[in-house]
Amino acid sequence: MLNTREKQRFELEWLGVPGGVTMSSLSRELVFLILQFLDEEKFKETVHKLEQESGFFFNMKYFEDQIQAGEWDEVERYLSGFTKVEDNRYSMKIFFEIRKQKYLEALDGQDRAKAVEILVKDLKVFASFNEDLFKEITQLLTLDNFRQNEQLSKYGDTKSARNIMLVELKKLIEANPLFRDKLTLPSFKASRLRTLINQSLNWQHQLCKNPRPNPDIKTLFTDHTCASSNGTRAPTPANNPLAGPIPKPGVFPPIGAHGPFQPIVSPPPSAIAGWMSGATPSIPHAAVAAGPPGLVHAPSSGQLSNSAFLKHPRTPPGGPGLDYQTADSEHLMKRIRTGQSDDVSFPGSSHPSNIYSPDDLPKTVVRNLSQGSNVMSMDFHPQQQTVLLVGTNVGDISIWEVGSRERLALKNFKVWEISACSMPFQSTFVKDATISVNRCIWGPEGSILGVAFSKHIVQIYTYNPELIQHLEIDAHIGGVNDIAFAHPNKQLSIVTCGDDRTIKVWDAVAGRKQHTFEGHEAPVYSVCPHYKENIQFIFSTAIDGKIKAWLYDSLGSRVDYDAPGLWCTTMAYSADGTRLFSCGTSKEGESHLVEWNESEGAIKRTYSGFRKRSLGVVQFDTTRNRFLAAGDEFQIKFWDMDNTSMLTYTDADGGLPASPRLRFNKEGSLLAITTSDNGIKILANNDGQRMLRMLENRAFDGARGLSESVNVKPLIAGGLGPIPNASASVAPILERTDRIQQPMSLGNLGTMESSRAADVKPRISDNVDKIKSWKFPDIADPSQLKTLKLPDPLTASKVVRLLYTNSGLALLALASNAVHKLWKWQRNERNPSGKSTASSVPQLWQPTSGGLMSNDLSDAKPAEDSVACIALSKNDSYVMSASGGKVSLFNMMTFKVMTTFMPPPPAATYLAFHPQDNNIIAIGMEDSTIQIYNVRVDEVKTKLKGHQKRISGLAFSQSLNVLVSSGADAQLFVWNIDGWEKKKSRPIQVPPALQSPLVGETRVQFHNNQSHLLVVHESQIAVYDTQLECLRSWHPRDSLSAAISSAIYSCDGLFIFTGFCDGAVGIFNADNLSLRCRIAPSAYISPPISSSNGNAFPVVIAAHPSDPNQFALGMSDGAVHVMEPTDAETKWGGSTSQDNAALPSIASSSALNSQPSETHSR
Repeated sequence: MLNTREKQRFELEWLGVPGGVTMSSLSRELVFLILQFLDEEKFKETVHKLEQESGFFFNMKYFEDQIQAGEWDEVERYLSGFTKVEDNRYSMKIFFEIRKQKYLEALDGQDRAKAVEILVKDLKVFASFNEDLFKEITQLLTLDNFRQNEQLSKYGDTKSARNIMLVELKKLIEANPLFRDKLTLPSFKASRLRTLINQSLNWQHQLCKNPRPNPDIKTLFTDHTCASSNGTRAPTPANNPLAGPIPKPGVFPPIGAHGPFQPIVSPPPSAIAGWMSGATPSIPHAAVAAGPPGLVHAPSSGQLSNSAFLKHPRTPPGGPGLDYQTADSEHLMKRIRTGQSDDVSFPGSSHPSNIYSPDDLPKTVVRNLSQGSNVMSMDFHPQQQTVLLVGTNVGDISIWEVGSRERLALKNFKVWEISACSMPFQSTFVKDATISVNRCIWGPEGSILGVAFSKHIVQIYTYNPELIQHLEIDAHIGGVNDIAFAHPNKQLSIVTCGDDRTIKVWDAVAGRKQHTFEGHEAPVYSVCPHYKENIQFIFSTAIDGKIKAWLYDSLGSRVDYDAPGLWCTTMAYSADGTRLFSCGTSKEGESHLVEWNESEGAIKRTYSGFRKRSLGVVQFDTTRNRFLAAGDEFQIKFWDMDNTSMLTYTDADGGLPASPRLRFNKEGSLLAITTSDNGIKILANNDGQRMLRMLENRAFDGARGLSESVNVKPLIAGGLGPIPNASASVAPILERTDRIQQPMSLGNLGTMESSRAADVKPRISDNVDKIKSWKFPDIADPSQLKTLKLPDPLTASKVVRLLYTNSGLALLALASNAVHKLWKWQRNERNPSGKSTASSVPQLWQPTSGGLMSNDLSDAKPAEDSVACIALSKNDSYVMSASGGKVSLFNMMTFKVMTTFMPPPPAATYLAFHPQDNNIIAIGMEDSTIQIYNVRVDEVKTKLKGHQKRISGLAFSQSLNVLVSSGADAQLFVWNIDGWEKKKSRPIQVPPALQSPLVGETRVQFHNNQSHLLVVHESQIAVYDTQLECLRSWHPRDSLSAAISSAIYSCDGLFIFTGFCDGAVGIFNADNLSLRCRIAPSAYISPPISSSNGNAFPVVIAAHPSDPNQFALGMSDGAVHVMEPTDAETKWGGSTSQDNAALPSIASSSALNSQPSETHSR
């Protein structure tokens, strides 16, 4: 048995930490964190006291200051924390020079008594080392002026003498080995101790048996617990911090990067000791490193350890509570190495009780599809449960609708642009043009797909539902063995691996290489990206059996382990992201399906039932967080995840290869398997059969509707969507568009006919003539879109600012009377995600105190005449706002004012958080300046001058390291955020028939690609590049001839939502500014209001942070409207993008942050 110290050392070495980490090193790091905290809090004396007592950091600057001030006692006291006189010759020389200078200054001041005291107490110690020198020093007492001594004849005044001595002391200190590694502080982020404390509080809150949504943490002296009033488990808040430092008056509490970490929407999972997740379930997770959140399971037993490296699965990018990846990865790695643990147990079993039985497994053959060539890879669409992507050994890819047995798309392999490929690929391809698909996979939302080929390249398509070429990347030398999608830093990326022994990460927008991971010593066989806590990571396996894990940095692999079988292995998480499995086959044909123990980095269980010698590499898949399936011995074998013995098997009526490939759909109701005759069999359970029958009925109803005459009323197919009237002449068009299937799932089949809320105005149907129209759609009737006017019992006042919370769960409006209004959507049967939607009415939220969140007002100007501005912290916990008076910081939970600053004049007119530090804010002012303000220390760092009128827009670009400003002078400026110097400026381009120069409020917004800038002025919307060159512009004309009031990019960057002063809304393609559709005021403003106030128009538009087709309007009459396309359209102007040759086809993808026209090819 190992004792505690040996066990800790063993655990740390298992984690890749040679010899472990001693507690003294942790104490040292803790001292540095405390030093940073004390310094930030201005406890200067305490800082230096701790430096001296710990002896970990010698502050040269403080040492110099004390010498310059002649504080000799403090100089020696501080020095004594690091060395003593007798330590070495360097130390002796340091002390001697200091005491000699003190002695000479006493003599120079004619203070003989003090000089004698120094001689006896301080200098006599050196007599034993150099008696002659001590005698010579003593003789100085006999001189009227010690400068009579030849060696001291050049002694000047006190200040110059101290400076000369300091030069010598610095050299001695730097040469002294006792000061080695003590002259510089280690590098770490600001407010690190606060960050760790907040993480601890969040962790404690997750250990609560009944965590409350808004915990009130008042002390750090005891562990936090939540008392439950009714014994039930409350949901953990997704976006509110648990605690933060108590702000001083006038000091901005930490938010964002330096503030409290967001609580995780999951119960506490088991710890992992180094490289995987806990065994306790939390939010379900897709196989790719993104996906919609699911149900939160009950907590389970197990031990939780602070040494965890990759813990809780989190909501994917775009979901509630998501923040960007931070330096916490390093923090977690340090926690690995420390080996700390706090054991906490929870009642219950190791995994949630499953309600499924073996009958839930899809074993009945319901479809046979003939692919025509050997199937190498399959993947079901993440939303449309019956759409299957297939790749073959001849490089073809197909998309099947398995319900109707229809092949929706077929792409034969071809190189899109051979000249752009590398010479090794070109030469290889010329010699041998045969190529195979190694892997094909859907993106996390099904709007993009990736294909990895056996030679060099990957191809990326957008799907809408046509397959459109997007990217071709010459990714690896040799074969590309696997491909996956991930979301590092909230940006969709492509992960590939290949025969060249590398893993590479690519930007999914433009195909730029972001990372290359090297370290495998054999071709890399598979990758498995995943997402836990706020850490993105990748597992990889190579054909030598090595498993490695990578963070998105340049620090190399974090682990190095052996997979069973030591050959071809794939890894996959259960759907909820809490259990990790791998399946592999050795060169000898032995297959291994195992679950990993994530608290020890070892195999937890090995599943039995494989053939002794498998004929090929066994493939596997998981479903429903309960079952495993693998193809072996001409069969499909199934296991319960909690039982190592095989549960059951099926031969699917025969005709299977020795090791069939297989893939479940997302809900586990269908299973696709390959056949030996180049086909695919679809197996279904009862739910899957029921779903396919419904699709057949829908297809039958659709065909019957197409044969009806034009005069027959449209059929409404049970809630699956309207079937429009059609004549034979338009049947080909409808045949194609009918394939645009609604996302079908078992969970929504039973609720499709449920009625909408009273304020929701769904579209019933469109006539075919409108669908076929070659003009952009003009939406003029409420039935042509979904719109919701938000309830508001408060006094109506013009909405001047409007924004969604980053989580997408709420809308925040600022009215011209300086009052904020917050609408929150609730989770219910009709809106299980709780996200904002036009299909569910939200609540106008107020705290229990009932108070309003109102801005400070200016005495000189009424609120209605003041320019308002607002900015929201990344974690949705704080809002900063102004309405002509002081800038106020509000707590979004309590509506209380945390602090105010920047009293007018001048008044603040625009606010923008620094992308790297939420304590730095760019504040546009009424006097045309931009103040760079540090709220933590209440200090203006610098003022930027150049504009002639008030600032009306600010936009940061972290990748370009610039701030772009715009003003009411219609000027654009670019500032470097390192030194805040001006890089470039220019007036915006004047549209035809308008006089130059322009004036008026101008707004700016960076596109997601950070290379394009949207510029909005009443006369135009325009797209500029980073050099402020206008790439394209659009000015009001034709049916949209009124002045522009507001415009904003959709969250995916594909659309521009634009409001006009006559109440109309235009939706433009972002890549070429062509108009997709126009929404007339009559479509969303009800007639009574329209007749009484025909001038109501959208003052401001807000785009939803994760739904690219949802936006909100803040109106001049005080109303707020949420708008979405109908369920039949799925996106704005959807039909015209297919049928209108004058407009380009734009792939709508919330995951693809791009302008497609610029990224379809390499």
